[in-house]
Amino acid sequence: MSAKLERMKQLLQIVAGDRLRSLVEDRGEVTVEVAAADYFEVARILRDHAGLKFEQLIDLTGLDYSTHADAARAQGKRFATVLHLLSVTHNWRVRLRTFAEDDAFPVLDSVCELWPAANWYEREAFDLLGIVYSGHDDLRRILTDYGFEGHPLRKDFPVSGFVEMRYDPEAGRVVYQPVTIEPRENTPRIVREASYGNAGHG
Repeated sequence: MSAKLERMKQLLQIVAGDRLRSLVEDRGEVTVEVAAADYFEVARILRDHAGLKFEQLIDLTGLDYSTHADAARAQGKRFATVLHLLSVTHNWRVRLRTFAEDDAFPVLDSVCELWPAANWYEREAFDLLGIVYSGHDDLRRILTDYGFEGHPLRKDFPVSGFVEMRYDPEAGRVVYQPVTIEPRENTPRIVREASYGNAGHG
């Protein structure tokens, strides 16, 4: 472990204090986890504290831990948001993770006020996972079609979806209908010459 990374970890523990649920270093990367209630305030501290100065949001994503074997799932919560932050000032990075308290209706604070770049990332997580970001001023779908039902990156969303779209020449327009694709399992077919693997082949 580098002295620089150790210094950042100590500073994170001092500054965030009791708000830290965990602080883990793995493969030279630091992940801190906080409760949903502390998420916005800790994010603000990470951005504004002179010793940390994480002024740049690199990425924000949503996660569905419903089938994940990681120890992070031990608290029984399903949906999480993860931020990847960069301090240009100090040249170090941190990952901030928090879990929504309610699996049926996951809600977390928006961090757009802190990093405007979070806007479309939060819209993507809302669209694909159904995580609602409280305080976001334009939270609407960004990747799926108008009227799309469900959230396609949830682990329980069917691979073929619920509805399909096609052009109906009789109606003269695009129509939606229930999926007609039969579920199937693709087994690769391997074709080899009869002499494959024989020592004398070739």
